[in-house]
Amino acid sequence: MAHSISAKKRIRQNETHKARNRWRKERVKVAVRSFEEALGQHDTEKAAECLQVVFKQLDQVAATGTIHKKTADRRKSRLTLMLNKAKA
Repeated sequence: MAHSISAKKRIRQNETHKARNRWRKERVKVAVRSFEEALGQHDTEKAAECLQVVFKQLDQVAATGTIHKKTADRRKSRLTLMLNKAKA
C-alpha cells in the first residue's frame, strides 16, 4: 500500500488512465466487429464504410499512445487485405 501522497496520486492516475485506455480499445473492437459482420454478410459496400470507421478509431487510439502506431498500421493493413479478398 502506498504511503506517500505522490504515490497515492499515482495510483489514482493509473486507474483513470487504465479505464480510459480500456474504453478506447473497446471502441476499436466494436468497430472491427461491425466490419467483420458486414464481411460475413458479403456486403462489401457496408464493410468499406465500416473500414473507414475502424481506420479513424485506430489512428485516434495510436495517437494517444494507447497502442503503438505500427500496431495500428498492421491491423489496418490486415483488415484491408480481408476486404480486398472479399471483393475479389
